Amino acid sequence: METTNDKIGTLIAQIRQERGLTQAEFARRLNTSQSAVNRMEHGKQNLSMETLGRISDVLNKQLISLNGSAMNLRIEGGHELHGEITLKTSKNAAVALLCASLLNYGVTKFKSFPRIEEVYRIIEVLESMGVQVKWLPGNDLEIRRPAELKLDKINAKAARKTRSVLMMIGALLHDYPTFKIPYAGGCKLGTRTVAPHLFALEEFGVDIVATSGHYNVSVNKKAPGRITMYEPGDTATENALLAAARTTEETLIEFAAANYMVQDVCFFLQKLGVQIEGIGSSTLRVKGVKEIKKNITYAPAEDPIEAMFFVSAAITTNSEITIRRVPINFMSLELLKLKKMGLNYEMSERYKANNGKTELVDLTIKKHDGKLSASPEKIHPLPYPGLNADNLPYFVPIAAVAKGRTLIHDWMYENRAIYYTEMTKVGASVELADPHRVYVTGPTRFTIADVVCPPALRPASLLLIGMLAANGVSTLRNVYTINRGYEDLAERLNSLGAHITVMHEL
Repeated sequence: METTNDKIGTLIAQIRQERGLTQAEFARRLNTSQSAVNRMEHGKQNLSMETLGRISDVLNKQLISLNGSAMNLRIEGGHELHGEITLKTSKNAAVALLCASLLNYGVTKFKSFPRIEEVYRIIEVLESMGVQVKWLPGNDLEIRRPAELKLDKINAKAARKTRSVLMMIGALLHDYPTFKIPYAGGCKLGTRTVAPHLFALEEFGVDIVATSGHYNVSVNKKAPGRITMYEPGDTATENALLAAARTTEETLIEFAAANYMVQDVCFFLQKLGVQIEGIGSSTLRVKGVKEIKKNITYAPAEDPIEAMFFVSAAITTNSEITIRRVPINFMSLELLKLKKMGLNYEMSERYKANNGKTELVDLTIKKHDGKLSASPEKIHPLPYPGLNADNLPYFVPIAAVAKGRTLIHDWMYENRAIYYTEMTKVGASVELADPHRVYVTGPTRFTIADVVCPPALRPASLLLIGMLAANGVSTLRNVYTINRGYEDLAERLNSLGAHITVMHEL
């Protein structure tokens, strides 16, 4: 049987080879012998937390989550970015697809899945329930669901680190009359109500009672025929889709979200045999199947939010880079706003993602040389096809390098705009008007700083962008929040010419 040391050793060898290091070169950087490296990679040497931390630093990748340790980034800013980067697959689609895989009693394989903390947490929850999850070459993921899940063994600690566990209710209600789900956690963006989930699932005969630390779920399953979403939330719509996927009568879901991750879930469900009409609109017509047992492979599309991160990083550092495999339908309005601010960019012809559905382009951001102007209109999000709520934060550093005053109105989240004021720590002029609105005045001369990440993914990544633009050395501490949504971000930015070193505090 494969031991923990075997698994860690295999992972070390794989990453070392990906980095193009020989055992001898790796040993030299680690200040140890080649024979010691060979023993590590074959699982024949016990590794202390300190050693694991050193290995992570040398490989520039956090191998495992070390209790009591913090991962920090040392950023030498002021360097122009250049070259090209290929996007990873969508984080938000990935976590929803993991929950959707519980519908299938066959073998589910996902292609090129993102290796990020949010995905790891959902996998830990699945494995605690008895699901077999196996990483394959090329970051493919294989999932085998048992006939009976061990719902009483669910990993509550992992579940409470992500709100995505709520979507498991939509999948589990088909087979279990009663079960418990731990309270959902994840990003701290104020009180994000779970009411839209509860109201949608009630229509399928689900009763949810909040008790100490858990949601107690009881099911008297019924076919609602038609439901109206309380609000067009992405995860709530996905939950309703999972509830409808094995409801044989037709379900009409009105006021549904049509965002990129919802579309990916719809495409996956179609491969499972579920009939869905209206994908990309606010009205979905779903005809489910009673039982699903299929061996299928699905390739989720690339992440438009990651695309916007790299767009923002390029603009803020006045750089020219090419971003490959951009889901253009979920970026076109953002690019139009930037064009009206004075940005020049080029796009390739459209082509299909590996799911055969989503349209992609290769996008080249041009240097602006300080010629951007503030948007004359406020920048604000709307449900798709409006400007994406998760792309909105990346306009903060962009507005900071534009001439003039920009109003950014983040009305969807209670407190996220407050986190934008963290950018003042790296020299940006950000004025809080109220809990939803900030004024950003540019152009900015970014300054170095030593800052702990705020507990929200997008605001944390804004600080990283500001530090890339600041001349000198900055430190961004405890970047677990960023690792929830971005894979190998330091290494990938370094491939574009950034100077970032991963450090660990034990």
